Amino acid sequence: MKAPILIMGATSGIGALAVTDATDRGLPVRAFARSAHKLTATDLLEPFAGDARSAEDVLRALSGVRAVVYALGIKERLSMLWEEEDLFSESTALLLDAMKSSDTRRLVAVTGFGAGRSREAMSKLESLGHRAILGRPYADKDRQEALITSSGIDWTIARPVILRNSEKLGRMRVLRDPSTWRNGLVSRADVASYLIDAVEDDLDVRADVVLAR
Repeated sequence: MKAPILIMGATSGIGALAVTDATDRGLPVRAFARSAHKLTATDLLEPFAGDARSAEDVLRALSGVRAVVYALGIKERLSMLWEEEDLFSESTALLLDAMKSSDTRRLVAVTGFGAGRSREAMSKLESLGHRAILGRPYADKDRQEALITSSGIDWTIARPVILRNSEKLGRMRVLRDPSTWRNGLVSRADVASYLIDAVEDDLDVRADVVLAR
C-alpha cells in the first residue's frame, strides 16, 4: 500500500471531500484537524487530531506521509471585515519548516481566486468588491502563496473560484494560462478531486492554477 496523503483541514469543506475522494480511490489518508477525533478510523483513514499552529503536531503528522494537501479554511464571520487574519500564513510557515525536516516534498495547497497574482485577472470593480469583503483573509492568502512559491519544495497552488456545494460534476477546467483566468462557479467536490489528482499524477508541479467550470 502507498504511504498516506496528509490532508490538513480534513473535517470540513474541500478537505473533507478530499478525504472521501482519496479513500474512494483506495488511497490511504491521514486526516489532520482539531476535530479529527470525531472521525472513524478505517484501513484507509487515520484520524490525526492536531493544531495546524503547533509545530510539534505538524511535524508528527508528517511522519511517513508522501504528500500534503492543505485545505484549511476559516468560518465566515462579520469580524472578517476588520480583524487581521494570520491562520494561512502562520500555519503554512510551520508546515514548510516541518517539511524541510521530513522526507515530504510534495504540497498541494488550496487558496482562492483573487489571491496572489490571480488578483490581476479580476476587473477593477470585481477586485474592489472582493477586497472590501475578503480583504483581510486574502491578504493572508497572499502571504501564504509567497511563502509557498519561495519554499523550494514541489508545490502546487490551486485557486478555486466561487464554491458551490454540489455533487462532483466532472466539468471543471484547470486554467493554467493566466490569460484564461476568470471568475465563476465551481463544485467543491470537483476541486477536491483535482487535489488528489495533483498528488497522484504529479500535476502542475511548481505552478499556480485557477479552477473553474
